[in-house]
Amino acid sequence: MFINCKGKLLDLSQPKVMGIINITPDSFYSGSRSNTEKEILFTAEKMLEEGATFLDLGAYSSRPGANDISVEEELSRMLPAIELILKEFPKALISIDTFRAKVAEKSIEAGAAIINDISAGKLDDQMLSIIAKHQVPYIMMHMKGTPQNMKDQNQYKDLASEVLFYFSERIRAARDLGIHDIIIDPGFGFAKNIAQNFELLSKLELFSNLELPLLIGVSRKSMIWKKLDISADDALNGTSILNTAALLKGANILRVHDVKEAVECIKLTRELIN
Repeated sequence: MFINCKGKLLDLSQPKVMGIINITPDSFYSGSRSNTEKEILFTAEKMLEEGATFLDLGAYSSRPGANDISVEEELSRMLPAIELILKEFPKALISIDTFRAKVAEKSIEAGAAIINDISAGKLDDQMLSIIAKHQVPYIMMHMKGTPQNMKDQNQYKDLASEVLFYFSERIRAARDLGIHDIIIDPGFGFAKNIAQNFELLSKLELFSNLELPLLIGVSRKSMIWKKLDISADDALNGTSILNTAALLKGANILRVHDVKEAVECIKLTRELIN
């Protein structure tokens, strides 16, 4: 299972880690925020040294109920960070967490390697065309509504079936435009309550039917810390447990705040799988 990333074939049958760098003042986990050049470079270097294959930069907070910001503000945060990281680490593979086509295109032109879209192209009808134009790997996530109202959009008759149907439709739309490298993300916490998140995780094997790489993002999310009655700051152990479960059920990429621990999960579960 390969993706073409900046002309290099990456084998995702051996799971990889994507480190989260939030260039925002209000992301849900304060430990992921990097708002100065020094903080951004420190976090990027640490993650790369610990074994991250990708760095996922986000300049728009998509936590439930987050404030909306303009395209211009998102770009003003994002582009300097891309330039800064690539100047120091020219081989870094940068993923851009955005649902806006203009942000995606400007970021690709600045050197980004992957686009990570929480809306699978549904919040900006130009997104899929931009991905097809530049032929970068595209992560499409399942979500209903917007970050501002998704908490009220968690009504399902059959959660897993509806998420699979959503992906089949979005994959077809992407394929029709000639997009080759697609990664799917079930969207834990996006238009899903805690019980639904665990239901989705328990049925993760079903997504192998799509025959595409699977990205899992449960790192320090409320499905962990609310269930354990702790805070996001104390949710690393729970994150490692759920990451391990996801790997055993077929995850190809772990999107995390804590790279070292995720790499360890991969190394140990590989002994069980192999």
